[in-house]
This record gives sequence, C-alpha cells and structure tokens, in this order.
Amino acid sequence: MSNYHEPSNELSEKTKSLTRALNSLKEEIEAVDWYNQRVDVEKDEALKGILKHNMIEEIEHACMTLEWLRRNMEGWDDHLKEFIFKEGEISH
Repeated sequence: MSNYHEPSNELSEKTKSLTRALNSLKEEIEAVDWYNQRVDVEKDEALKGILKHNMIEEIEHACMTLEWLRRNMEGWDDHLKEFIFKEGEISH
C-alpha cells in the first residue's frame, strides 16, 4: 500500500519528504494515544512508569517532526505562531 494519492513518479523529492514527515507525525501521535491508554489502566507501578516514559518519548518525536514541518512546509510556521503558546481562546 502506498502513502501517495498521486503517482509517486510524478511527485517531487520535497513532497515525498513531506509525506514521510506527515505520516511519521500521525504515527507518533497515535503511539502517544496508545501509551496514554495503557498508562491509564496499568496497575503495576513499575510498568506504568515505563509506559509513561515511552509515551513522553513519543511526544518528543512528534514535536521534533512538527518542528521539521514548520521549517519545511508552507503554512505551518504562520499557524503555529498564531496558535501555540497563546492564552485565551484557541479557535477564532
């Protein structure tokens, strides 16, 4: 199965890199969700701590990928500056 919706031979290398980053970001966020659910139900405190550590590492990976997207894909920088680390209402 391909991650591309258009013929890959017609896509630029930049678009292929962006697709890799976007798919990686989706996967990292999905992993955060999985670990968060596991932490929520785990009774063994030692395992819970390991799972929480793993979740935090997935958040780190997602943040690094998001920063790469901010630097390399149009639109991310402007919108992140508009919404991230701001007080008050999030939506317009």
